[in-house]
Amino acid sequence: MPRWTVHLEGGPTTGESCSGGCGTSSLLVWWLLLWRGLRDSPADRLSLRWRKLPLARCFPSKVPYMRYGHTAVLVDDLIYIWGGRNDTEGACNVLYTFHTGSEQWTTPSVSGHIPGARDGHSACVLDRTMYIFGGFEQLADCFSDEIHKLDTKSMMWSLVRAKGVPARWRDFHSATVIGSKMFVFGGRADRSGQHHSNNEIYCNRIRAFDLLTETWLDAPQCSPPPEGRRSHSAFTYRGELYVFGGYNARLNRHFQDLWRYTPEAGRWQRVEVQGKGPCARRRQCCCIVGDKILLFGGTSPSQDQNLQDEFYLMDHSDLYILDFSPSLKTLCKLAVLRYSLDQSWLPHDIRWELSAMTTNSNISRPLLSSHG
Repeated sequence: MPRWTVHLEGGPTTGESCSGGCGTSSLLVWWLLLWRGLRDSPADRLSLRWRKLPLARCFPSKVPYMRYGHTAVLVDDLIYIWGGRNDTEGACNVLYTFHTGSEQWTTPSVSGHIPGARDGHSACVLDRTMYIFGGFEQLADCFSDEIHKLDTKSMMWSLVRAKGVPARWRDFHSATVIGSKMFVFGGRADRSGQHHSNNEIYCNRIRAFDLLTETWLDAPQCSPPPEGRRSHSAFTYRGELYVFGGYNARLNRHFQDLWRYTPEAGRWQRVEVQGKGPCARRRQCCCIVGDKILLFGGTSPSQDQNLQDEFYLMDHSDLYILDFSPSLKTLCKLAVLRYSLDQSWLPHDIRWELSAMTTNSNISRPLLSSHG
C-alpha cells in the first residue's frame, strides 16, 4: 500500500514556483530541487535540498517571463516550456528550453504550424515528440480541442489531423501517456460552447488518443469515476493512471483524494494511502522518481471561514513524497517517529533523514541521502 513518507516545508513561495496563480518569476527567482544523479543513482538517493540559480546564468532575452497555465516536459536533458500567460504580458507561444546540465535557457528556432498563444493546455511526450492538447486560446478567445505536436529532432510544429470524435474543448485538464495512447481527464469546459460564459462544466469521462494512428478513442469506464475537476495532478505508475487533488467550481470544492485508472479494465478505484498527506488543493505539480511521487506546492481555500471561496486562496510551499514501495528501512524510521522512540543513539545521517519526515522540517536544510 502506498504511503506518504516525507513532508518538507520551506520551498519556493508560490510567486517563485509554477504552482500558483501569480505565475513563475522566471528571471529573478528560478529555483531547482536537487535530484542530482537520478539517472545514475537509485531513486531513493535524493538530496532534498532547494537552491536558487545564480543570476549570472540567466539571460533576460532567453528566459520566460513569469506565467501560469504553461506546460513543462523533459526530453533527454532539456526541459521544454511552452504556453502560459500573465495579466501583464498576456499569453505566449514562444518555446523555451532549459538545459539541466548547463543550467542555461535558450529560445530555439522552430518552424511549421506554430500553435496560437494559450494557457491551461496539456503537454506530454512520446518518442521525443511533444504533444499539446486543448487550453484557452488568447487570440480566438475560446477553448481549444486541437492537438499540435513538436518534433524535438527537427524542431517543427504541426497540427495533428485527428480522426474520430475529439475530446471536448477544455482547459486545465491532464494528458498522460501510457504506452502509445494519451489519456485525457478532467478540465474545465462550458455548456454554451467553446467560448467561456461562466456556465462551467467539469467532465469526468476519460478519453484516449492513439498517438500512432492519431485517432480519438472511447476509453472503457466500467466503474464510477472521480468527480470532475481541473488543476489536478496526473501521473502514470506501472501502466496505470493516477489522479490527485484538483478543484470543481460548481461544487466549490478542492480535493485531496487519489484515484487509479486501469486502462485494460476501464476501472476507476479510489486509492487508500497511509500516512499524513497533503491537504485538499489544486495547481500543485508532481513528478515520479522510481517508486516515489514528489508533489510540490499548490493552493487551498483560506483558513478564514469567511473567505473560503475561489478568490481567497492560501499558497503552499511544501513538498510531499508518496512512496509506492517503502523499504523496510523507511518503515522502521516511520515507526521511530510514530512511537516517539529515542533517536539519540542513531547515527547523525539517520537523524537528518528522520527530520525530513516531520511536518516541521525545512527543505532548505541539507538532507543526507537515504538508502532504504
